[in-house]
Amino acid sequence: MKYFFVCLACFISCNLLAHVSDSLYKEKYRPQYHFTPKHRWIGDPCGLIKHSGKYLAYSWGAAVSDDLVYWNELNDHAIKQVPEGISTFTGSVVIDKNNTAGWGNNVPIAVFTSFDEASKKQSQSIAFSHDGGMTYMFYDRNPVLDIWSTEFRDPTVIWDEGSKRWIMLVAKALEKKVAFYSSTDMKHWTWLSDFGPLGDSEKSWECPDMFQLPLDNLPAGKKWVLVVSVNWMREQYFIGEFDGVKFIPDNTGDYPLYIDKGLDYYASRVFRDYDDSSAPVYTIGWLNTWDYAETAPTTWGKGIWSVPREYRLRNTPEGLRLIQKPFDGLSKLRGARHTFKRKIKAGLTEIPFVKEMNNVYELDVTFSNMGNKPVGIFLCEGENKKAVLSYDPQSQYITLDRTNVSQTAIPKFERMSSCKVPAVNGRIRFHCYVDKSSVEIFVNDGEATLSFLTFPSDNQTGCSVFSLGMANVDLTAWKLKSIW
Repeated sequence: MKYFFVCLACFISCNLLAHVSDSLYKEKYRPQYHFTPKHRWIGDPCGLIKHSGKYLAYSWGAAVSDDLVYWNELNDHAIKQVPEGISTFTGSVVIDKNNTAGWGNNVPIAVFTSFDEASKKQSQSIAFSHDGGMTYMFYDRNPVLDIWSTEFRDPTVIWDEGSKRWIMLVAKALEKKVAFYSSTDMKHWTWLSDFGPLGDSEKSWECPDMFQLPLDNLPAGKKWVLVVSVNWMREQYFIGEFDGVKFIPDNTGDYPLYIDKGLDYYASRVFRDYDDSSAPVYTIGWLNTWDYAETAPTTWGKGIWSVPREYRLRNTPEGLRLIQKPFDGLSKLRGARHTFKRKIKAGLTEIPFVKEMNNVYELDVTFSNMGNKPVGIFLCEGENKKAVLSYDPQSQYITLDRTNVSQTAIPKFERMSSCKVPAVNGRIRFHCYVDKSSVEIFVNDGEATLSFLTFPSDNQTGCSVFSLGMANVDLTAWKLKSIW
C-alpha cells in the first residue's frame, strides 16, 4: 500500500510539472515577443550592454540574448551578498576594460542605487562580476556615493575618453536635476555639475541616461542626448553637448520634448556596445506607468519591456529631433504576409485576417488621399470594446483613445493621449506591434511613437480601418512567432 501511495504521489507530481511546463509563457496577457521573466516583477531596464557578442539586461535579475529578439533568463537576483535591509534599485553596468577598479581587465561592474529600508536613504553602490555578468558580488565598502538623501537615484555611468575617467549621472529626483560626478576608479566620486530643472519639471526626475548619436542625413558629426524620466509616467529628452563636466542643451526654448507620446513608456536606457563603438544605438523601455503598474491583471508577474528600438537624430522643420525605429531584427519573427490595398468609403472596414492572429502581430498601415477627413484604426476590437487610433489631416493631430479597451476595470487606466504629426506628401503611416496586452506604434518612420497597454478579452482580436470620407489604405500584416 505504501508503494502505491508513493507511485500515486509521483504520478500527480509529474503531471503537475507537465501542466506548469505546458502553460508557462502561455498565460493570459503574457507577451509572446516581448521579454518578460518567468514569475516575478520586472521594472526599469538596467545595465544594458553588449559585450563578447552577447546582449545583457537586468532588473536586477539577469537576461542574455544573442540578437535582441530571443532572450534567456539567467536568474532573478544577479547581485549577491547584499546586506540585510538594503534593496537594489535602478542602475547601469560598465565593462572595466583597463582594470581601473582593481578587479581585473574587462570585468563587468554594476552601479546601482542602494535603498536603506530603515532610513529610506538612497545612495549609490557598486558590484563586480567574475562570471561574465551572470552574477555580481556586492562591494564590501559600499556605498561609494552618498549625499544623505531619500531622493537620489538611478545612476548611469559612462566612460569619457577625453578626460580618461568615469562619469556618473544621478537623478536628484525632487529637485528635478541630474547631477554629474567623475571618478578614475569607480570607488571615489567627485561632483562636477548639476543640470536642470528644464522642460517638464512638474513632479520628479528619474532614470537619467546620456549617449551620442550621429546626425541622420546630415554632414558627419554627433550630438549628445540626455534622457530623463519625469512624473513617474513619461520621458523627456534634451539635445546638446557634453564637455566632460556639464551638459549644455541646444535651443532651450524647444523643451519639453518627449520620447513617447503614448500612455505607457518609462525608464528607458540604451545598450552600451563594448564590441563596436560605431554600432547603431538601441534602446528598450518599461511598458508601464506607476499609476497602475502593481494592479495589472496578470498572473505570471508584473511588467513588460518594450521591443528594441533604434535611435537616430533627424533634422525636421521643427529642428533636430530624436527618431525611433523598431529594431530590424524583429522581422525574423514574421510569418506569412497578408495585404489589403484599396480605396475605402466613409465608415468602418474590417480586416478579417488580422483577427486570426490573436493579438500577436505586426501591422503596417499607410493612409493617403484623405482629403480633410479623419482616418484611423481600431485595434483589439470585439465585445463592443477597442483601442482607437485616429488622425485628423486638418489639425495634423493623432489621437489615441484607450478608454474602452480593457476587459477588467483598472484604476486610472481609461486615458487618452494626442500628438501633432504632419503628413508626409499627404500620407500618414502607422507601424504597429501588437502583443497580447501591449501596443507600440511608430508613426512616419519613427517621427513619433505611441506605446500603451490594453488587457483585452480573448475575443478582442479584431482590427478595422475607418474614414469619415474617402481614403486610400495600404496595409500589410504578419503574424509574429513567439520567442518562448
